[in-house]
This record gives sequence, structure tokens and C-alpha cells, in this order.
Amino acid sequence: MEVRTTKMNNKIVVCLGKGGQRDQAESFARRTDAPIQDKPGDYLTVRFDSKGVSLSGFGLTYQGNFVESMLHRVTNGRLQHEMLVKAAKSDKEGRKAIDATAGMGEDAFLLAAQGYEVTLYEQNPVIAALLKDAIRRAKKNIDLKDIASRMKVIEGNSVECMSKLLDPVDVIYLDPMFPARQKSSLINKKLQLIQKLEPPCSEETDLFDAAIKANPDKIIVKRPLKSEYLAGREPSYTLKGKAIRYDCYVL
Repeated sequence: MEVRTTKMNNKIVVCLGKGGQRDQAESFARRTDAPIQDKPGDYLTVRFDSKGVSLSGFGLTYQGNFVESMLHRVTNGRLQHEMLVKAAKSDKEGRKAIDATAGMGEDAFLLAAQGYEVTLYEQNPVIAALLKDAIRRAKKNIDLKDIASRMKVIEGNSVECMSKLLDPVDVIYLDPMFPARQKSSLINKKLQLIQKLEPPCSEETDLFDAAIKANPDKIIVKRPLKSEYLAGREPSYTLKGKAIRYDCYVL
């Protein structure tokens, strides 16, 4: 899949720290038209150093870490209690899934833990860089390496990517970013920083239509518990939790 060059605004800078991969930092800077500086910027800074890739700004720092965020969710029998895993349950061999709204990949990680080969679409180059780095480091963990090896990130617009699919997939997963709520102090630092980069999804109909046209066996949509259906489409069935639900469309 061809990666379209994405130019970011001049509020994002790149820092190359000790032990960082210079070629990765320079490649990222070229693709995004972001300057490389010795010191953090005034807005958002993407840092490449010996620990990997991180994003900082507004007094916050975030780095994807599947060991920290996901290990406890996929081990010791806990995986099967995840609602998304229940929604995507399948005994099919060689099953494939697309996460068309990848973000930091935690839901895709659950699908990969269930045995899916997961392709993750992420159009924002900063988020894509963070996600690729998190997967790279997860592959070094003995408990997570097999899961991480089933995850592949494609940087690009998910609607365009789905229109170019050549191979059939079993599941397409959609999690349009929820609109920011007034109680912003309750939003964790990951979401606070990501929302600076990527606004809530406003093209819900285009996203859903592209998923339909890709003709998977099932589309799974994550929604706030009391929100409207995505693009106004009623699902085949729904799994509900305390704060969120999964609307399942069987095609």
C-alpha cells in the first residue's frame, strides 16, 4: 500500500535524543515537513530516543506500551472476558481483521490476541509512528511477541485503503473517536494528546459505507453506551457494557 505524504503544521517538531534512530527521525521529519530541533517545541514534540518514539506537549508525555496497558488483559484467562473478543468470536482458521480507526491499537491488540491477523489503518503520521514503535517493542516481549507479530500498520486514509482491498477479510472494526466531553480533566493523557492531533470522526457515513463495500463477514462498531448508531445504521445485535457497547453488523 502506497503511503501518502502527510504535511503537518509547524506546531509539531521532531527531537532526536540519545540513542534514537536518526534515519527514522529524519524520514519522519521529511514526510511530515516537521523541523528537527535539539529542544522540545512549544506545541507538540515527537521524540526519537533509546526508549523509542514518544509524544509530548502541554505538560504531558505519552508513549505506547502494550506491556503496561495490555499484558494483564490478554493473560491468565482474562482475554475471553473482553466484550470485543466476544463480539469477534470465531473458530475460523486464518481469520483476518481490519481496524480502520487504529489509534494506539489497543483494541486491535485484543483481536490479534484472539488469533486474527490484523491490519491497522491510521492516517495521522504521528499516531502511526507511535503505534509502529509500540508494536516493535511488544515483539521483544516473550509474552506478547506472537500477538504483536500479527499486527501490521498501514499509514493512510482508511476509506481509501478499504476501497483498494484485494483480499477478503472476516471483520472490520470501527471506533470513531468520541467527541471531547466538557469534563476534559477526566480524559487520560493519551486521549488528550491524540485529540490535539486528530479530531473526532466527522465522516461517519463515508467510513461505514467503505466498510460495507469491503464486504467483510461482520462489522463491529464501538460506541458510547447511549449514543446513536454509527451513521444511523441499526446493527444486527449489540453487546453492552457499563459505559460502551459494541454494535455488530452481520453481512
